[in-house]
Amino acid sequence: MTEELAGWGTRGTTGVSFAATLDFDAVDVRLGGRAVLDQFSLTLRPGEIVCLLGESGSGKSTALRVAAGIQPIHAGAVRINGETVSRPGFTLPADRRGIGLMFQDFALFPHLTVLQNVLFGLRRLGRTAALAQARAALRRVGLGDREGDFPHMLSGGQQQRLALARSVAPRPGVLLLDEPFSSLDARLRETVREETLAVLRETNVTSLIVTHDPEEAMVLGDRVALLRHGRIAQIGTASEIYSHPIDLNAARFFSPLSELDAVVRNGHAQTPLGAVPTPGFADGDKVTVAIRPAGGARLRATGPGTLGRVVGKRDAIGIDICEVKVEGLDTPIGVRQPASPTVVAGQDVFVTLNTEHVLVFPCV
Repeated sequence: MTEELAGWGTRGTTGVSFAATLDFDAVDVRLGGRAVLDQFSLTLRPGEIVCLLGESGSGKSTALRVAAGIQPIHAGAVRINGETVSRPGFTLPADRRGIGLMFQDFALFPHLTVLQNVLFGLRRLGRTAALAQARAALRRVGLGDREGDFPHMLSGGQQQRLALARSVAPRPGVLLLDEPFSSLDARLRETVREETLAVLRETNVTSLIVTHDPEEAMVLGDRVALLRHGRIAQIGTASEIYSHPIDLNAARFFSPLSELDAVVRNGHAQTPLGAVPTPGFADGDKVTVAIRPAGGARLRATGPGTLGRVVGKRDAIGIDICEVKVEGLDTPIGVRQPASPTVVAGQDVFVTLNTEHVLVFPCV
């Protein structure tokens, strides 16, 4: 069943692409003597959406440029549908790869109208077919009535929609998106993200999305790949990578943590908040107990639990963000839980751990 969202066209009306595989095979890229990608390997299945996540300088945008044919490689290979499109000394041009590109700054042509911007990628089609595909894409993103306007006449959100229409109109086998929502304000970002995901699902295009926002990656991706120093440190579904981060740095990337140093005794890490199970660790091992603010701990007005004091509280929409001082801990722990008017700064509370949301790592 199709539906309308404000400013967007009818869902389920986007043309379907012939989704391709995208394969990075031990790719190296060196820039200025530095390894930006180091034996980088990643395979996207047809129709899959993979979010490439990492800090600035981790190699995310370079990987996208390699896939696009903009950046040559120094070792390894890139294949689309099994065909080698990049290897040392050979780079197939972007316009021969069957890919779509959507960049952070939208890269619209200011001297072309809205319709002409979309038609630009359809030059290989006949005029009639090109107009039909371009107009269908513009209707889907809610710009069917703006085809004669120029990009500067559109709002930022509308420019993003135009960039999306231009990217999907040729029905590419692979779509590459580089921080596509970073220039939008928070009010627009959620809606635009939701509708963009709907368009990607409708087209069934294989999509590689670069982002530095963990929440965005987890919402959009069938799988999330965490990139670190030019290599994939961990890859999996949002649930897998959030619930079972490979190490403490990966856990820190996905959420803030309260970190407690402890020693394992009798199969448990002994902390001021109680004992935490430590499967896989030996007695005497030094560990870091990492408590996520959402779900890791709970506050109650009465026991059981460890006595603490709320030293700070901020109100979010339906959420209390609290800092709680507990005897034996140098810094307060962070707790997020459903809003309650009974929780106030200065109040004594009892803290209990939900060990299912508490992570344990070797001390680093």
